[in-house]
Amino acid sequence: MRRITQEGLDLIKRFEGFSETVYICPAGYPTIGYGHVVKPSENFSCGVSKVEAEDLLREDVQVAERAVLRLISVPLRDGQFGALVSFTFNLGSGALQRSTLRRKVNREDHEEVPAEFMRWVWAGGRKLKGLIRRREAEAALYQS
Repeated sequence: MRRITQEGLDLIKRFEGFSETVYICPAGYPTIGYGHVVKPSENFSCGVSKVEAEDLLREDVQVAERAVLRLISVPLRDGQFGALVSFTFNLGSGALQRSTLRRKVNREDHEEVPAEFMRWVWAGGRKLKGLIRRREAEAALYQS
């Protein structure tokens, strides 16, 4: 299976942020490391190191990698793949599946794709600066 590059993984890490202890994310889930949702069977009472957190992230990102491989039918450069995996990790495979972004990628309208990333900067009816920065970074990675 194709895997995200370290550059793509570093983009996700930068925007997810790191927490060595469990916290409740905005969606209400116990979370640790770089956005890892804690499963009931997991115990992180001692926290996690950055190395352990990156290992968890590599496991978690496989879901997004598989979704991109399933939903995108054209060849992708590493930067394009990494940008789409980051987007899907952040928003879920359903967002990629129903998006104009996916349609433009699959039509190989690559010059139009960066603008499509920028349509996904809203949460709770507001444009969020953090999402704007993340989508700009994903668009730049896509174009690399």
